[in-house]
Amino acid sequence: MNTYIKHWLFAGAVSFLVTACGNRLNVEPTQSVEQSQALNTEQDVRITLVGAYDGLSDVNLYGGGIQYIGDLTGDNRDVVFGGTYSTLDEIWRKTVTTSNTVTRDFWLDGYNAINRANNVLSALDKVSQANRNNIEGQARFIRGALYFELVKAFAKSWNDGTPTANPGVPLVLTPTSVVTDADSRARNTVAEVYTQVLDDLTKAESLLPQTQSYGSAVSSGFATKDAAAAILARVYLQQQNFASARDAANRVITSGTYSLASTFADAFTDASPETIFRIIVTDQDGTNDLNTFYASVPNQGRGDVRVQPKFRQLYEANDVRGSFFSTANQNTFTSKFNDLYGDVPVVRLAEMYLTRAETNLRLNTAVGATPLADVNLIRNRAKATPLTTVDLAAILLERRLELAFEGQQIADIKRTGGTVGTTAYNANNLVLPIPQREIDTNKALVQNPGYN
Repeated sequence: MNTYIKHWLFAGAVSFLVTACGNRLNVEPTQSVEQSQALNTEQDVRITLVGAYDGLSDVNLYGGGIQYIGDLTGDNRDVVFGGTYSTLDEIWRKTVTTSNTVTRDFWLDGYNAINRANNVLSALDKVSQANRNNIEGQARFIRGALYFELVKAFAKSWNDGTPTANPGVPLVLTPTSVVTDADSRARNTVAEVYTQVLDDLTKAESLLPQTQSYGSAVSSGFATKDAAAAILARVYLQQQNFASARDAANRVITSGTYSLASTFADAFTDASPETIFRIIVTDQDGTNDLNTFYASVPNQGRGDVRVQPKFRQLYEANDVRGSFFSTANQNTFTSKFNDLYGDVPVVRLAEMYLTRAETNLRLNTAVGATPLADVNLIRNRAKATPLTTVDLAAILLERRLELAFEGQQIADIKRTGGTVGTTAYNANNLVLPIPQREIDTNKALVQNPGYN
């Protein structure tokens, strides 16, 4: 039996669903729910959507895994991985094996969450007209964002060869409950995956509201119009579609919903006004795996990712970002993720300003502001010396300084044709292997070059 997608249907919360005509409080013990009975009401769909968010927040996805995989893969000794996890050490050293459980669970949990979103999308007819657009938009956001992360990690980058020929990842767009050999899926091309990502995120942006409320509070832990636009800006930037990336970033900036935190440190609090989308973590639910691996032991972390002097020396003396570190046991750690129960930032407004700056510069335009003005807005917040002129190298450096340890390292290297040390952006070992368990159970899959 093919198991490249887990044999489950919904999040754990869905086990509480009983859709028979009897009293819902009379719940028979069960470990599964028949698909024909599981999504009969709008409440069922809403609970399944919560399950999709729960999947998205998994530690192997936006709960931290996607971010640290992106940074460790793109690291050139700016940090040292000093932990005991051989799986993360492989990623940092660029010697990932096909049996690596971290990359395996990235793939598996990604498809898990996608399947939950697919279940939501399959049952939109059960949702009232008043709520349908919002629920559809949220499910499409989750699916589009995850397919983007999967194709970036497990396939060649857009600018490496021919996207219409290079294998991407399998596209599964309908709910899957029981998977048999007949369901084996080949890898869609990189171009096909990007087309689906853009379709999902574009529709999500058009369907979603400007803000989402949780109880009486506005929450950036749920997909919004700006969250979809922000991820779209990343997708377009990765494709080198600079005009569309610029315009998506500009839509977020000019919406007025978000503002830069007054200080760099405040940008990494749960109350930050610049977090466009985050993973909510509380002392009852969720795990911040960036705290787990990046924070020092006194800050509740493991102290595994240790920042080296060569990276800190990239900041000028008066740049407060260069001192936003902590020291313990003679090692240095970023202070971005010191809160054990802190929310995990996925995308911040500062990134949108830097995306707009870069794309305006490349296009010789000044949509929203000049590139120099946008870069200096970020530098002024950091108390860094304002620039008098700006070029592409300066903007890319600013991205590196501002967005360090937030998951964008390897994506920026690949899209700009850079290197990781002496390793070219298109080297085989900068693409993750398809997990061996997927190759073994799905004979339609082909492995990436360079892996046995």
